[in-house]
Amino acid sequence: MANRSQAPTASAHGSTSSPLLQGNWLTRGEEGRFSVYLPRDGEVVRWTEEPGGGWSGPVSLGGDGLTPFLAVGQGADRYVHLVGLRPTAGDEGHVELVHSVQFQTGRPAVAWRSIGHSNGKGPWTGNPAVAVDAQGRAYAFVRNGGGGLSVRAQKDAGGWHPWWDLHGSGTDPSPVAAVNGQGRVELLTATAKGLLRYVQEEPGAKPVRQDLLPAEVTLGTLAAVTGPSGHVTLYYCDQDGGVRAWSPGRGLAPTRLADAVGTGRLAATRCLIDGFDCTVLAQQSADGRLALAAYPSEQEESGARWSETGEARGQLTTVLTRSLDGRLVAMALAGAGGLVTTRQKAAADGLLLESWRPVG
Repeated sequence: MANRSQAPTASAHGSTSSPLLQGNWLTRGEEGRFSVYLPRDGEVVRWTEEPGGGWSGPVSLGGDGLTPFLAVGQGADRYVHLVGLRPTAGDEGHVELVHSVQFQTGRPAVAWRSIGHSNGKGPWTGNPAVAVDAQGRAYAFVRNGGGGLSVRAQKDAGGWHPWWDLHGSGTDPSPVAAVNGQGRVELLTATAKGLLRYVQEEPGAKPVRQDLLPAEVTLGTLAAVTGPSGHVTLYYCDQDGGVRAWSPGRGLAPTRLADAVGTGRLAATRCLIDGFDCTVLAQQSADGRLALAAYPSEQEESGARWSETGEARGQLTTVLTRSLDGRLVAMALAGAGGLVTTRQKAAADGLLLESWRPVG
C-alpha cells in the first residue's frame, strides 16, 4: 500500500471490495439513534440518524490521508472506536494503525492518534478488527508480517500497552473480534488448516491461543455473534458451499446451517422475531440481491433458510444490528449506488422488512 489509493485488493483479502469495512460500522447510541461510518477520500465520514427520522451528513471525522479501510467497534458504554490505516511519512509502502473515538451520537470524534504497526513498521499485513471489553478498553487485532496475529490494547489509566504477539501463521487477513458474556475479548480467525480462537482468561489480559480445529474454511467470509448464553459463535463458509456455525464455548462443533447463496462475506446479528431471540445471517446472493436467513439463537439444529430482499445493486457490503426495541436493522453499501437501509417491520409476524431507503 504505497498510498491511500492502493487498498488491498479483493484477491488479497477474500471477497470484500473497496472501501473495506470491518466490525459494527452501523452503531446505535444510548438514545437509540444510529450512526454510519465510511472511509472516503482519505478520511472517515459519518451520517447520523435524526430524532425525527432521516439522516444528516456526511460529516468529516478527519483522518489525514487514511487508506480506504475502516474497522469499527462499540463498547457497552456506547463509545465508538474507529481504527484505520494510514501511510507513514518517509516510508514508501508502509502503513500504521490509527485510532479515534466518538463518545456521543452526532458529536465530534477525538483526534486520530497513531498506535503503530504490529512489526514496528512495515507494509499492509491484514485488516484490523476491533473489540471493546466490559471496562471500555479497545483492542486492535491485526495479522502481522509472520502471518500470525498481534493485538494492541488500551490501558486502564490511558495510553496503550505494547503490541502483544499472539503467534500463529497463515491466518485470514480479515479476522473477527467479539466480546463474550463475561465482557472479555475473543478473536476468531482461520487458516488453510482450520479454525483458530484466541480468548482472554481474565479481564485485560493478553488473549491466549486455543488449539487449531481442523476445518475447510473459505477465507474472507467470517462473522461472529455473542449469543444469549454469553458464548461467541463464529459463522463461515466452508469449501463445499455451506454456511457453518462454530461455538467452542458451547461445545458446538462446526455445524452446517444452510447452503451459501453466494461467495461473499457473511454478516450476522441477533434480533427479536415474534418475540423470540433469533440470529440473522446475511450474504449477497449470486444474482446480486441481499439474502437473509434466521434461526432461533443457539439452536443450530433448526437450520436456516434464505430469503432474498431488495433489488440487485452490484457489489454489496452489509452490516446488521438491532434497534432499541430489538428489531433488525440492515445497512448496505451498494457499490456506486451509495448507502441504503431497511429495518424489520413493527408488530409484523416473522421477519418482514420495510422498503429499502437511501441514506443521505
